[in-house]
Amino acid sequence: MTARLAADLVLVIHLAFIVWAVFGGLAVLWRGGMLWAHLPALAWGVWIELTHGICPLTPLENHFRAVAGQSGYDGGFIEHYLWPLIYPAGLTPAHQLGLACALLLINGLIYGVVGWRWRRRQRRYD
Repeated sequence: MTARLAADLVLVIHLAFIVWAVFGGLAVLWRGGMLWAHLPALAWGVWIELTHGICPLTPLENHFRAVAGQSGYDGGFIEHYLWPLIYPAGLTPAHQLGLACALLLINGLIYGVVGWRWRRRQRRYD
């Protein structure tokens, strides 16, 4: 039972990290200091997608599932849990490139607003 709970905890942490990588820029709008927590997560997410890598949390979850007597899964977290919510087919390198571009686009827009607000604030003090 403990291994299954550990696997579920890793799953929740993994999902939270993905949400943070995608939408953490919104926290930067709220508190500029969050930039230093978000940029590494964003960079990691883009790198994993562009290199078609597997996050280390995926094998960790699979390990705990195996210890608990459950079956693990092949591929990555996004392919196993999130992609079936959007498309029934498997994740391909072209799809991963699209996800990386979407990640950069979403956060590029958010950071554009952050930069605009920062410049506006700087002009007020000049």
